[in-house]
Amino acid sequence: MITVEEARQLLFGLVATMPEEQVALADAAGRVLMRDVKAERDQPPFAASSMDGYALKSAEVERHAMFKVIGEAAAGQRFTGTVGPGQAVRIFTGAPVPEGADFVVIQEDTDLRGDLLTITEDPGQKTNIRPAGVDFTIGDTVSAPRVLSPEDLALLAAMNVPFVSVATKPQIALIATGNELVMPGEAPGPDQIIASNSFGIKALLEKAGAHVRMLPVAQDTLSSLETAFGLAEGADLVVTIGGASVGDYDLVAEASQRLGLEQSFYKVLMRPGKPLMAGRLGDAAMIGLPGNPVSAMVCGYLFLVPLVKKMLGIQTVDPILHQAILSKALPPNGPREHYMRARLESDGIRAFEDQDSSLLSVLARSNALLMRPPNDPARAAGETVSYLPI
Repeated sequence: MITVEEARQLLFGLVATMPEEQVALADAAGRVLMRDVKAERDQPPFAASSMDGYALKSAEVERHAMFKVIGEAAAGQRFTGTVGPGQAVRIFTGAPVPEGADFVVIQEDTDLRGDLLTITEDPGQKTNIRPAGVDFTIGDTVSAPRVLSPEDLALLAAMNVPFVSVATKPQIALIATGNELVMPGEAPGPDQIIASNSFGIKALLEKAGAHVRMLPVAQDTLSSLETAFGLAEGADLVVTIGGASVGDYDLVAEASQRLGLEQSFYKVLMRPGKPLMAGRLGDAAMIGLPGNPVSAMVCGYLFLVPLVKKMLGIQTVDPILHQAILSKALPPNGPREHYMRARLESDGIRAFEDQDSSLLSVLARSNALLMRPPNDPARAAGETVSYLPI
């Protein structure tokens, strides 16, 4: 068996960075930017008022000073004349500051009678003008790679960028296996259960940035599994769930090897999730997840999500462990890295009592995986431990 980190590095070696494609900015949320983008204009492109008020010369600004209002400047409609001595222009937020003016007195500090303006309060030192280019200037860059956030999209739109080059979404085929499985909404037989793993894994993969095809459940026969692998043709990554152990009905390894799998590894020094396998199957990478629901999801957090990020060209892909104070003591750990379902709260982190790998209800109540290194000694409440947020 190999370590979690060794398995992750071997997985990274099975995939390549996805090619890029151009998409409209409106469709780019959450996508991974592949090429730097430069601003096409200054923002703002002119000195603009940051307040509603009156534009005039700063040298004339003082309490009780009087001015003649000669025009108006609104957002999208500038005043085309020049502000001279003793003159002011009514101006609104976002409007270009007229030529000759370098100060905006806010309207609350003034009194207007007809076209005669009086400054009634101390206007202070702030000019209430946003200089041209104060946000960004032509040539300023949004650097790749990065996952495009809503804030990024707003910035790129302001930069006058209508299209961006992003990583193509990895195409992932997801195959649940097992005679015992039926889909939600179907009527299970007396010895059957509902297929749940596929939905959690699909959500994890799509949140990471992949496109997932959930294929029909494969039965525990070589012919059914080979048919399922055939349906996965064209995928960049094939993920199977279940059938990866050593029982009489665990046939994923045999079926994939008959189809030409070049196995990279099998079994990892971890719990839950030991019977993990991976390799290359034709043009696709393949990962065989264990069938226990929690085992599959933990492997999803530790291996599938980083792998999708790697395929998308994201630079930081390894799961980042955080530190927290243990709120309840733990016994010694065994020889495998252990990822315990846990709850992080204001007083620290606490592992759930029952860590059986079939208990999805415990996983649903968890917000962290508490990581125990191999042979970690007993831990007392108050000690610092590592965890992965989920």
